[in-house]
Amino acid sequence: MRLLACQIDIPPTPTRAARDAHLDRVVETLAAKLAEAPVDLVALPELSAIDYSRESFDRLDVLAEDLNGPSFERFRETAKRFDVAVVYGIPRKGDDGYHICQVAVGPDGEVFGCFDKLHLAQYGASMEKEYFQRGEAPFSFSFRGVKVAPIICYDIRFPELSRSLALEHKTDLILHCGAYARDPSFYSWHHFVVSRALENQLYVLSLNRAGAEFGNSILCPPWIDEASPAMRFPEHEEAFITCEIDLARIAAARREYSFLADRLSNYGS
Repeated sequence: MRLLACQIDIPPTPTRAARDAHLDRVVETLAAKLAEAPVDLVALPELSAIDYSRESFDRLDVLAEDLNGPSFERFRETAKRFDVAVVYGIPRKGDDGYHICQVAVGPDGEVFGCFDKLHLAQYGASMEKEYFQRGEAPFSFSFRGVKVAPIICYDIRFPELSRSLALEHKTDLILHCGAYARDPSFYSWHHFVVSRALENQLYVLSLNRAGAEFGNSILCPPWIDEASPAMRFPEHEEAFITCEIDLARIAAARREYSFLADRLSNYGS
């Protein structure tokens, strides 16, 4: 699978007009990139429709979307036009309030499904428990032979979730979509990504937004060493990077390093 990972810049979006102008700019940029080099899957970061700020969160009554909202209208056209799947982030309106959500739409323009963030961050630059409700369950989908599971930002720090995705969902690629600001937790972020990839022997794309306070996305394959390091994105700049997801590398890692096969059935006393 060829994956286009989009570390995009997201400007302030205090109004619907500002949000929609931002979405239009992203779609136009994607069209240019996809015309140059076809891929299978396009990934965008957490809340890719709006900026991560109290100003925007205070206006969720205006900026939050249904699954068939303005983001869907734009990305479904991209998916259909370029025969790709697109995974993007929105503040989703739910019956119980608002959710931080990643939506997956296929090349037929239909929604595969969506994932609502399970763990809400309330530390450093994060203030999610003041605005959002947590999700209820993981979500995964199969596309062109690869099993993909989106998770969102703080979710990476809970190993039980990634382990469940690896063992129960048979996931090949965890799409870890984030909005990692450069607060005191920023330094530890990559360590969690590498651990989740290596302990579960799968790919983890940890995709941040661009900007002075963001950046540094990373793709970790199922095994890394000096000859095959993780792929690191620019420190701050916007970047559109094509990545290869190779199922043979997963099989080889699990064959040579039998972490998963050597697990005990019970670690209780």
